[in-house]
Amino acid sequence: MNATLSIDSLSVVYDGYYALDAVSIDVAEGESFGLVGESGSGKSTLLRAVAGLAPVSGGSIRVEGTTLQGARRSKDFYRSVQMVFQDPYGSLHPRQTIDRLLLEPLAIHGVGDSESRITRALDEVGLGNGFRFRYPHQLSGGQRQRVAIARALILEPTILLLDEPTSALDASVQAEVLNLLEQVRRDRNLTFVMVSHDLGVVTHMCDRLAVMQNGAVVERLTARELSQGVVTQDYTRNLMIASKGFVRA
Repeated sequence: MNATLSIDSLSVVYDGYYALDAVSIDVAEGESFGLVGESGSGKSTLLRAVAGLAPVSGGSIRVEGTTLQGARRSKDFYRSVQMVFQDPYGSLHPRQTIDRLLLEPLAIHGVGDSESRITRALDEVGLGNGFRFRYPHQLSGGQRQRVAIARALILEPTILLLDEPTSALDASVQAEVLNLLEQVRRDRNLTFVMVSHDLGVVTHMCDRLAVMQNGAVVERLTARELSQGVVTQDYTRNLMIASKGFVRA
């Protein structure tokens, strides 16, 4: 497999506590890879370590053939890798218009043609130019998350790190945002690494997944194997039972 993201024996330690304990995963170009597990299992910490937001204590991270060093990330890294956070209420600056929020990454990276890029980004997430000069508090939760996705896409990355991107949204809106993400992935041939506690979301969105417990990977599955219940670990079976509506009668 030609891995666009390769994580080898990655550890993150806080005061002697292993938030990640020698985790290894490989994600192919254009693949959607899922991370599942209970709260505190290390799923989000793994994404944050890749993004340079959590201190790496051991192991290595390679993105598109380049080994990342320390916690600092280059501008080139953020052109290639963007993250969408769980909470659309907290990830957008409340005193900046949507136009300003989308312009900021373009200005930081010295990317021109901002007018057409902002228009295209808003169109791509189904909002349109009418939203450009609104503030986050004037939008619904689903609309805010669409803005967060537009901001992540505006630099035309190749990898999106998705940390529970729909869990803070109403159930009626979740499907719309997930369908948007899947459409964007197909259109742009993006690579996804998606954290979710919802096994139904993971089987719908992802090709393969890793099950995490106590900072370690305890099982690796395809989405088909998970949906058919072909699992080996009792922990995974318990996750299936706990995931409301996932286990069919």
